[in-house]
Amino acid sequence: MSTAEAPQESGRIALALSDSWTMTRRELAHWGRQPVQVAVGVIFPVMILLMFGYLIGGGRNVGGDYIDYLVPGTLALTMAFGLESTVIAVTQDLNKGVIDRFRSMPMANGAVLVGRSAADMLQSALSLAVMIGVGYAIGWRANGTAGELLGAVGLLLLFRFAMLWIGIHLALVAGKPELVQAVQILVWPVGFLSNAIATPQSMPDWLGTVVEWNPMSQTATAVRDLTGSVGGDPGHIWAAVILPLAIVAVFFPLALRRFAKLSH
Repeated sequence: MSTAEAPQESGRIALALSDSWTMTRRELAHWGRQPVQVAVGVIFPVMILLMFGYLIGGGRNVGGDYIDYLVPGTLALTMAFGLESTVIAVTQDLNKGVIDRFRSMPMANGAVLVGRSAADMLQSALSLAVMIGVGYAIGWRANGTAGELLGAVGLLLLFRFAMLWIGIHLALVAGKPELVQAVQILVWPVGFLSNAIATPQSMPDWLGTVVEWNPMSQTATAVRDLTGSVGGDPGHIWAAVILPLAIVAVFFPLALRRFAKLSH
């Protein structure tokens, strides 16, 4: 990049960030008008945690307190659920002509999508805070350092970010809210074919192998290690970083490219 082009590139980046923040504030404003949807997104994973911890839980082959194994797994599971609300919102904006109106403005390409994702990440962070609080209330403890706990939260949000861009890309391809509702149906096998609530050792060998390769399993195991919980393995931390980054590297540009083509 030449010296003359550098200020122009910096200006484009600044414009994109400014436009994305404007779209993020738009999404946050919707929270005030849709408090029930936000509350459901926060309460649902709490119900999952309590249900498996007290009604269905057993934790075969855990080798310790099942709550210590379950809470980090449920934190990872929380990052997969709730995607459909953001994905459906993208398709509704497309079908109602909202995005067409934004395109008529001098706005950076993809700012609408980045704004949606930023608002989703804020809600995901809120859900994690609530879940960690509930975990402490039922006896789980993060036995690592404060830095390790923050690292675990960072891995969880990175996994959410990766799942989110898969969903946004599918939303742009499908184009209709009723079609993208299938996203949540697909999330269930991804979520439960993991070690979030059960150990791979308690499953048939072939199924345990599938579970081990699930990116959610890598994140859940890394979180267990960073928080000093049962079932942690430091060897999974790099996988919990690399796999979500690889997903983002594929689906983020695909989503932006698809979004740009919609204007033609």
